[in-house]
Amino acid sequence: MYAYLQGKFSYKSATQVFLDVNGVGYEVNISLNTFTSIQQLNEGKLYTYLQIKEDAHTLFGFFEKEEKEMFLLLISVSGVGASTARMMLSSMKADEVAKAIIQGNAKLLENVKGIGKKTAERLVLELKDKVGKQANNSNSMPNFAPSIEQDAVIALTGLGISRGQAEQAIQKVIRIEPDIIILEELIKKALKAI
Repeated sequence: MYAYLQGKFSYKSATQVFLDVNGVGYEVNISLNTFTSIQQLNEGKLYTYLQIKEDAHTLFGFFEKEEKEMFLLLISVSGVGASTARMMLSSMKADEVAKAIIQGNAKLLENVKGIGKKTAERLVLELKDKVGKQANNSNSMPNFAPSIEQDAVIALTGLGISRGQAEQAIQKVIRIEPDIIILEELIKKALKAI
């Protein structure tokens, strides 16, 4: 119904924003990744999805179109609701979810709160072809080829380090040594930088 909303952020929290569009305030549920992207902004555009149920109309917003597309794919899977999809996109970026699905890495998806083994396997089974096609045929989806930085973030979060802390440590190492190409070396140096 709404492709996107553009306006001023009158209220922001890690899970929700109020977006003032020409004097009309929209309550929009967001992921942690979207919050990180808009945290310093006073105004902006969110790609939206309106979920209509008997008891509620809930608006979800995404800073990047790719995140919205991944959200729509996730909720198309039986047993994955909008709240679970938002939790997944708060724990991982859209391209990381896509990469895990393409590679059949159900274990990585299980690390997300609310995703059990069966749901993770169902996500991989039902979405592998769809995500793979989008990655190969569409310029709207990001390049899902694994990057050393993404792999290092996944490894560090697997060790129990928060995503933000892991990303900061990796960026710190890359600023000092931009030519680093060995994953294990990057992880070790990032651990020392924390």
